[in-house]
Amino acid sequence: MAILNILHYPDPRLRTKAQPVERVDEGIRQLIDDLLETMYAAPGIGLAATQVDVHKRVLVVDVSEEGDEPMAFVNPEIVRAEGWEEMQEGCLSVPEYFDVVQRAERITVRALGRDGEPFELEADGLLAVCIQHEMDHLAGKLFVDYLSELKRKRLRKRLEKQARVQGAAPEARAIY
Repeated sequence: MAILNILHYPDPRLRTKAQPVERVDEGIRQLIDDLLETMYAAPGIGLAATQVDVHKRVLVVDVSEEGDEPMAFVNPEIVRAEGWEEMQEGCLSVPEYFDVVQRAERITVRALGRDGEPFELEADGLLAVCIQHEMDHLAGKLFVDYLSELKRKRLRKRLEKQARVQGAAPEARAIY
């Protein structure tokens, strides 16, 4: 397993639409393992392949308090959505920023598992929100797209400034 590099907003690669997986093979299982290791190390509760610059329809989540209930979804699709709820979200690709987003309260998702077998899962609460959030990544969408244009512009400016500071020489960092 390997810890992969997570892309950060506004990296344009985060806008790439992921392609369906033709077959769950050893390469996809390795990707799932790497996504899980990366997600746990970050630490996070969900990660989509798009966030690590792999544009395949694969995502992982683990919303358990102990971090011991990993789930993998290959080619996920929401087949039913009900109700609405607002929840504060964050994102490993948008570090240190949280805001309220409205999503479906309950969903039924159909996907292939790590073993390549199809399954359906009914989810609500945090699990439903997490799955929807990660599925957005597979479509090239970020949770900041749900925010007002003003909030997005301010966030983008702040993150671009942080990137410049972090990329600067050590002497230059001390100025800020």
